[in-house]
Amino acid sequence: MRKFFKFIFIFIFLLTISGCTKKPEKTVLKFSSWGSETEVSIIRPILKDFETQNSDIKVEFIHIPNNYFQKLQLLVASNLTPDVMFINNVDGTLFIKNNIFLDLNPYLKKDKLISEKVFFPKALEAFRYKNELYAIPRDVSNLVIYYNKDIFDKLHVPYPDNNWDFNKFLSISQKLTKDTNHDRKTDIYGIGFEELSLFWLPFLWSNGGGIVSPDLKIVLINKPKSLEAIQFYADLRNKYHVAPTKSESGSAKMTQLFMQEKLAMQINGRWSVPRYRKDVNFRWDIVRFPSGKAGSIVDADASGWAISKTSTHKEAAWRLVKFLALKQTSKKFTKSGLIVPARVDVANSEVFLNKKLPPQNSELFVDIIPESMPTPAPENYPEMMNTVNIVLEPVWNGNKTAKQAVNSKIVSEIQDLLK
Repeated sequence: MRKFFKFIFIFIFLLTISGCTKKPEKTVLKFSSWGSETEVSIIRPILKDFETQNSDIKVEFIHIPNNYFQKLQLLVASNLTPDVMFINNVDGTLFIKNNIFLDLNPYLKKDKLISEKVFFPKALEAFRYKNELYAIPRDVSNLVIYYNKDIFDKLHVPYPDNNWDFNKFLSISQKLTKDTNHDRKTDIYGIGFEELSLFWLPFLWSNGGGIVSPDLKIVLINKPKSLEAIQFYADLRNKYHVAPTKSESGSAKMTQLFMQEKLAMQINGRWSVPRYRKDVNFRWDIVRFPSGKAGSIVDADASGWAISKTSTHKEAAWRLVKFLALKQTSKKFTKSGLIVPARVDVANSEVFLNKKLPPQNSELFVDIIPESMPTPAPENYPEMMNTVNIVLEPVWNGNKTAKQAVNSKIVSEIQDLLK
């Protein structure tokens, strides 16, 4: 009997000891990102997979769908900087130049699973500043021309090819602009018109101009080649009437007009592919942006993951960034059609180049990367572009010419912002 009670006592004692032993606390990583519901539905399972494979880490996902970079600034100012942040090279410039992000060169060089050779050089270039690397790229953002094959066929206009220039682009746009029911109102426009700089900057670059030089030292917007390109773009709407005015498009976005077959062509990026695959009922494809005097030059911007310099969990944060950048993870982001992957192997795989799904010419997104350029973005890029947009608004509306609008005052203001 004594042996029995002794056994019971030892058993209870061991249970008590085991109950008092605390499990090791997990490292909690705060990870911030923007993104639509579709994108978030991709991100969340990926983060769960990471937690499963890294049982000592828990990821707290901070989803900021609107005003992302403004809210990120508030988090930084409040000493609440996330350990890992999804950023892009344009809006991220302010954070890069204020020493918020960790230089990832040492991590990339010593890691065996990923290296610089994995990514497109332009994607890495977008995140370099003073030879330091501040983010690992997820994707490359660039622009092409989407076109409605059915409208081209209906109007007996040959499809555009990758060798077209501004003049050919204008000529084709004119042939596609039609009043189909003869009520003296245009029913189909040749091309869409966006006032957001993302969509008109390629006209300047392709013509040998720009807003500022790539090294951020020279103001270019007042140079003849820049003014010529600005005027050409404005004339699409106001002189040639191949693009809708604000009153003609109403509250509809260019993407909506393209889907409604009111636009034969549209300047757009890869991000519209998932929606077009799902909701568009006509045949469509893509073609290279037309060439100007300097060639066909669009943006080679990037989105990717940065680590806070003040993070107390840098090694764990790198494990998360590395996981997000792995081939199998990149394929999950790519499968939806949403991105042009920054990984060369995934961009050249069937996951991205799937010929069974439109666009048939998906390889074009990859082919144009070497000739493209990251958007030159000074620290106060939003302020600069706000100034530029105010100046160019009357040009887009047809109330001023480019030469009249771009005066010495705007040049001086931009120069001050570059200092």
